[in-house]
Amino acid sequence: AEGICRLAHKISVAVCDFNNDTRLDIVVANEYDDTVSVLLGYGNGSFANQTIYSTGWAPYSVAVGDFNNDTRLDIVVANLYGNTVSVLLGYGNGSFANQTTCSTGAGPKSLAVGDFNNDTRPDIVVANFNDHTVGVLLR
Repeated sequence: AEGICRLAHKISVAVCDFNNDTRLDIVVANEYDDTVSVLLGYGNGSFANQTIYSTGWAPYSVAVGDFNNDTRLDIVVANLYGNTVSVLLGYGNGSFANQTTCSTGAGPKSLAVGDFNNDTRPDIVVANFNDHTVGVLLR
């Protein structure tokens, strides 16, 4: 596979259509750079140059959901050494607002999105490696 993104230590990826053009886009966690890269897809296997967004310390896992109920996809990131998750709210055009953060247990290493309390809004579940816990962040 040809490299499409040249930052150190890619650790997690999620695929979605961030700009509503029916073509798949990619978000990549860049652990050593404390960033995520968003690459908008052209629909032919190639992508636009990456746009980089700051996250917390050591982003380790990424997922996608609509966390503010505006029908635009947002990004959530587990920050392994920062003991936080970052949420980057999407504008619907492939760009994102600066992160907001929420505290987690020690060493959030993996996360997923789902409606865990039946309120039709996506919640975030986080696996915390260092303290051997799982936390649910209700939105």
